[in-house]
Amino acid sequence: MLKTSRKLVLALALMAFLAVPFPAESQELKKIKVGISGTLCEGPTHIALEKGFFKEEGLDAELLRLAPGANFEAIAAGSIDASFGLLATLIQPLSNGLPIKITTGLHTGCDKILVKPDSGIKSVADLKGKRIGVPSLVSSPIMFARRALAQSGVKVGDKDSEVQFVVFTNSELPLALQKGAIDAISANDPVASLAARENKLTILLDSAKDKPFSDQYCCAAFVSAALVAKDPDSAAKYTRAMQKAAAWIQKNPDETAKLQVEKKYVAGDPEFNASVLKTFRYIPSVSGAYNAFGITANELKKIGVLAARVDVDSLQKNSFATLPNVPDTVE
Repeated sequence: MLKTSRKLVLALALMAFLAVPFPAESQELKKIKVGISGTLCEGPTHIALEKGFFKEEGLDAELLRLAPGANFEAIAAGSIDASFGLLATLIQPLSNGLPIKITTGLHTGCDKILVKPDSGIKSVADLKGKRIGVPSLVSSPIMFARRALAQSGVKVGDKDSEVQFVVFTNSELPLALQKGAIDAISANDPVASLAARENKLTILLDSAKDKPFSDQYCCAAFVSAALVAKDPDSAAKYTRAMQKAAAWIQKNPDETAKLQVEKKYVAGDPEFNASVLKTFRYIPSVSGAYNAFGITANELKKIGVLAARVDVDSLQKNSFATLPNVPDTVE
């Protein structure tokens, strides 16, 4: 009888032990591959890894450095599960079937239009008839410039454009402006802020400070549609980690910039990079990204970037993932 009682006690103790959840560190982490390109504003990805937010959510994240613009190909090929992108550059590929789902907005700001201080150009409307340098014809800076020009009454359609967009590399843009090959630059930060500082250029329009752009999210986290379908829990974990990291950056821009340079995620001077990060608003928001997507997509459709056949409402709804236990924001 005594032996039976001891066995029963041991069995109950074992059951109680097994019922206690193990801490996250002792659980097996889910592997996820995240594409990065080494830009300043993708700091949430860097911070989510370095400050343990991925691990805290139960993810073993591997960051894979890709060439600029290669994350779409990588995610379509299944080489990565998630990445970071500018909303304006995601919309047209999504309308053409890019297999991703946006999960949260991460910050505002990061596009600027610059001119020489003696150019005589005082407003966006003054760019009519001018040449504008951009890093590519599908980049966020050209989308930003086209939207701003259209809002100022300047035609930017493919067949009736009243401006000329000219492609130069980021390093060539300031030189091309100084030599008169172009009349203005539209570029991302930190390229834009660095060009303004080193070449004493005038910032004509700043998406981080000038309305209505300053109220709109420019950058977002996204995952592959395949990940959402087969493992929505991991997609949610990735999203929450990115939200926590974005909120951390908002409170710690100096430490963020220092870490990014020390870990060789980005180049440059940490103090200057921090000054740029401080102009962005790193308050993550699902609804913020959703609303900005709708605004931007409708404007891109009006100027012909999106085909007339595109139903913007349907595109907006289908481009976002509804994931378990993802808050709208984290502060």
